[in-house]
Amino acid sequence: MRERGAELVSTLGENFEFVELNINNAKMMEAALEGVDLVVHTAGPFQHAEKCTVLEAAISTKTAYVDVCDDTDYAQRAKCFHKRAVAAGVPAITTGGIYPGVSNVMAAELVRSAKNEDAGEPERLRFYYYTGGSGGAGPTILATSFLLLGEDVVAYNKGEKIKLKPYSGGLNIDFGKGIGKRDVYLLNLPEVRSAHEILGIPTVSARFGTSPFFWNWGMEAIANFVPADVLRDKSKVQKLVQLFDPFVRAVDGIAGQRVSIRVDLECSNGRSTLGLFTHKNLSVSVGYATAAFVLSVLEGSTQHGVWFPEEPEGIAIEARKILLERAAHGTINFIMNK
Repeated sequence: MRERGAELVSTLGENFEFVELNINNAKMMEAALEGVDLVVHTAGPFQHAEKCTVLEAAISTKTAYVDVCDDTDYAQRAKCFHKRAVAAGVPAITTGGIYPGVSNVMAAELVRSAKNEDAGEPERLRFYYYTGGSGGAGPTILATSFLLLGEDVVAYNKGEKIKLKPYSGGLNIDFGKGIGKRDVYLLNLPEVRSAHEILGIPTVSARFGTSPFFWNWGMEAIANFVPADVLRDKSKVQKLVQLFDPFVRAVDGIAGQRVSIRVDLECSNGRSTLGLFTHKNLSVSVGYATAAFVLSVLEGSTQHGVWFPEEPEGIAIEARKILLERAAHGTINFIMNK
């Protein structure tokens, strides 16, 4: 790890430094954050993490914070530090990557437009995600996927919280130019709960799919036949990752690394709108998406506290349209309110 970090820093230039840290060691984190303007927490997987040590260290050192969390429990735990962040004068955003993150902001903008156009009350919100292979993210996203297969899917139907089987409820969704129609399946993702609670939408769900098609079959088989207690154990999941990673990397070269987000909103008067966001490279797109949140915080548009991206404009994000424009840099298809 040290050698890889040092090698990366050498390519970035003299203003960069590599420091090896244990993110669960509060004192080590606080020492590293002294004098830092902002910390970006990307050290996943976030599933089954018991503490928010990086966020706590950021609050203790009065350092602005953004994470790319993709886990419901972790995101809600981070939100519990809201009052402490307010008291410390720290702006913080949780789930601030591409999905969740950009997808949350897209949903908030669809809702805002619907209300401005007097389209009735938002009734149903659906998040659809597609990634070619592992998107080039390698072992981390593979571990995240396996851990999510061990979680019941939380969705909302007409205001009622329901639990569903992971990687069930498959749909064939059109992601438009550059992607086309792809199969997607239910996963337990944090934007479902936050969008339901913050945007006040009674029916919300999230689905994900990948390619080649047999990866979806494999994910479905793992969800159905591997015991849930195995998929909830990080050490056992890591062994699965070591087993599958070479095959995933080999297929990535064929499948490509495209990523696409589709967010659909249905309102009470029958009006339906959607947003589409497609990029040819997941890793690059995640970088731009995360940077868009970082710029927003550094420019002073995020109030003190811990926020989800879709919280009211001027609280988490000063100008959602600017954030989306920055995040959409290099996209091959970006459409809102179609």
